[in-house]
Amino acid sequence: MQLLHIDSSINGDQSISRQLSQYITDAWCRQHPNTQVDYLDLAKHAPNHFNAASMALRNPAMTAEGGVDVEAESARTEELLTQFLSADVLVIGAPFYNFTIPSQLKAWIDRILQPGRTFRYSSEGPIGLAGGKKVWVASSRGGIYSNPVGQDLEHQESYLRVVFRFMGIEDVQFIHAEGIGKGPEASDQALSTAKAEVDRLLGIEIH
Repeated sequence: MQLLHIDSSINGDQSISRQLSQYITDAWCRQHPNTQVDYLDLAKHAPNHFNAASMALRNPAMTAEGGVDVEAESARTEELLTQFLSADVLVIGAPFYNFTIPSQLKAWIDRILQPGRTFRYSSEGPIGLAGGKKVWVASSRGGIYSNPVGQDLEHQESYLRVVFRFMGIEDVQFIHAEGIGKGPEASDQALSTAKAEVDRLLGIEIH
């Protein structure tokens, strides 16, 4: 079994989403000891944002502007796409920045949404081609967005659910650490509660 662990927070070791994504990965591997882990840190190794060169894999007729290397951009897209498609399980650290996900994570999504590889269009509409994967999203949020009022401002979970469903992935589990902006005590409690939820979902006994 192949697990792809992705982080996107810019906050390094202080990041709650990084701590939570690592906890999920470690817990999963204890329950599934045959798991091979591949790691991608998008804060350090994000692909370039969409441009004419990075669109070339989708549309070979596209031409680069500003001296961007089309071959290098296509190779980077292929690398990320192959890594994604090879994974049986994904654990994604997704902090909540300005009501949505980090731009680094969005840049990754732009590379893996490839027609003919992760989805295709049909007369009935789009069809996902990357089904069968399990996705865990380690979400950290400064405020509380799981209530009806907060959901109107939330474009993190809602967006990611659409993206994965578009690619045919239905098994998506969000683990939220909310209210971490309310101080150290609240942050610690939110992380503890999120870890307990991971343990419950994986059937890990708490001693």
